[in-house]
Amino acid sequence: MQAFRTLTGAAIPFGASNIDTDVIIPAVHLKTISRLGLGRHAFSTLRTTPDNVFDANAGAPILIAGDNFGCGSSREHAPWAIADLGIRVVIAPGFADIFAGNAFKNGILLVTLPQEAVDRLLAVAASDPITVDLENQVVTTPYQDRFEFTVDPFRKNCLLNGLDEVGLTLAMTDAIAAHEARLATSRPWI
Repeated sequence: MQAFRTLTGAAIPFGASNIDTDVIIPAVHLKTISRLGLGRHAFSTLRTTPDNVFDANAGAPILIAGDNFGCGSSREHAPWAIADLGIRVVIAPGFADIFAGNAFKNGILLVTLPQEAVDRLLAVAASDPITVDLENQVVTTPYQDRFEFTVDPFRKNCLLNGLDEVGLTLAMTDAIAAHEARLATSRPWI
């Protein structure tokens, strides 16, 4: 997983609430176990409209969404598609729990802010970049807006250091080896 510290970039001013995982990645595109290439299908039902915010802001690493983003099924393909689209941060008033867990496991930072802050960021995103600073837990704009957010300390550490579940395990290689050596001595029959 790629480490995340600070990101400044364009944002997709989406803002819609109650976007479920079928809108993020329609079921017709779930016939793969690969993460690669799903970005071209992300939000495909919404991208059929000319001048949609996703194609108009292609390559933007930040998505600003409405409340209850990622509701519906628990498909992990949704964060895979978002990540493959190039989005590293989603800012919204709230997220569905299962989606939030899947997004974190795939290196996507979810920032929860009050609706008023999200509304302001939607307005700024129409013309200017936004900065998300995970280390200081703040979102800023060129207009001196400053919105602080909270993040679970464990998740923050993992994102800052680029540690997914495999990386966390590998970071404990010495402790695992020591445990196995003690076990071989104390329980040689195992």
